[in-house]
Amino acid sequence: MNSEEKKITLATDTGESVDFFVLEETRINGMNYLLVTDAADDDEEGECYILKDLSKREESDALYEFVEDDNEIDYLFKIFSELLDGAGVDIEK
Repeated sequence: MNSEEKKITLATDTGESVDFFVLEETRINGMNYLLVTDAADDDEEGECYILKDLSKREESDALYEFVEDDNEIDYLFKIFSELLDGAGVDIEK
């Protein structure tokens, strides 16, 4: 893992902590989206997820939710694919 990668830790409903590594982030229509993976390094294949930041601007803690709507995922997947074009990251749907 390179030192530039951002890591976020989310708490599950059961109170466990899960680490995700941010591949890319973007802002669309005033909403922040993150493309994250559970793979700790570039050689490891991992699952990718799209998170939406639901926190208000004045809140210090981010509130992330997994994007689960298929239409929203398709749209965001295309955007993240373009953002990562040439970055050496292969994402598959």
